[in-house]
Amino acid sequence: MAGQTVEVEVPMRWADMDAYGHINNVNIVRMMEEARIAAFGVPGGTGRPGAEPAVDLFSTVPADTQTLVVEHRVRYVRPLDYRNVPARVSVWVASAKAASFELAYVFRDPVDGHECVRATTTLAFFSTTEQRLLRVPAEHRAALAAYAGEPLFT
Repeated sequence: MAGQTVEVEVPMRWADMDAYGHINNVNIVRMMEEARIAAFGVPGGTGRPGAEPAVDLFSTVPADTQTLVVEHRVRYVRPLDYRNVPARVSVWVASAKAASFELAYVFRDPVDGHECVRATTTLAFFSTTEQRLLRVPAEHRAALAAYAGEPLFT
């Protein structure tokens, strides 16, 4: 991987568990959001969590700009069993284009270290004033480049 990977921990909640004792697929998408925020920060204008992100990439967008999810892709490699400790998640930039970028995630079991989930989220900046997608600003492209790695799905 060429760039840096951000390593974060995402809590597993009792309510995330399904009848089989592993994290339900719907809750994996919520955990992806938590990993993204822990790694790269909250979108500008949406508030700030108690802990600072590992790398603050998203809080500097203009007030009239939203950071929107375009697409999620999730591959369940093996069940992520509920544990009373946080899941370990690696997050990096899988690709960056003119008007969107893709973050990649690998979820690992916090006890045995096995890879459980491989996922991506495509994000884009949207102008609420102009009601259109925006190009990724140069300063964000440069910041994303520092965390650019290999695509997760080919």
